[in-house]
Amino acid sequence: MNSDALQARLGYVFNDQTLLELALTHRSVGGRNNERLEFLGDAVLGYLVGELLYNERPNDQEDVLTLMRARLVRKETLARIAAELELGRHIRLGTSAASSGGHRRASILADALEALLGAVHQDAGLEAARAVVTRLWRKSIDALEPGALKDAKTLLQEWLQGRALPLPDYEVVRTEGAEHQKIYEVHCRVVCESEPAVGIDRSRKLAEKAAAAAMLERLT
Repeated sequence: MNSDALQARLGYVFNDQTLLELALTHRSVGGRNNERLEFLGDAVLGYLVGELLYNERPNDQEDVLTLMRARLVRKETLARIAAELELGRHIRLGTSAASSGGHRRASILADALEALLGAVHQDAGLEAARAVVTRLWRKSIDALEPGALKDAKTLLQEWLQGRALPLPDYEVVRTEGAEHQKIYEVHCRVVCESEPAVGIDRSRKLAEKAAAAAMLERLT
């Protein structure tokens, strides 16, 4: 399928068209596929979205920025942006994946978009990837309202429930200071991570939220 329309919507024309083809090749095709580019694109996206939030939200604290980034890089957001690009029409799928509606599957769309970002990075470097991410994520970033964000514990719970995984476990492992100045250290454990995430704050509730935010950042 002709990719000119996709590159126009993306706002980027590849110098090496084979990178674009690889980014659009799902593993169900067999042979070389987009999984390595997806791995790279995931890292590139996380960094660039974090950078955008840091520069454009100077008054927001770390926990709020972490929640914003988690929302912006989650699969649902990626799938929506991929759908706006009509990316599904261009993804190469194996016969079985194609016949089961793979072109519309959110996970496949999200992975392909990450692979596309990885391909842009490999084709022309970080500045080119930054321009694409800024363009594609602009509407989502502008629509963010810190007060409307769910807290980290709720988001982590929803992330786990969406994957049929047990709820997280929170444990206070250390306290320090006088009663009116006590500091809590909380560990958050989930079954899909071998190491706990740590949160430290002036109350157990805040420490649990910090630990949940750290775990959510790791998972997403």
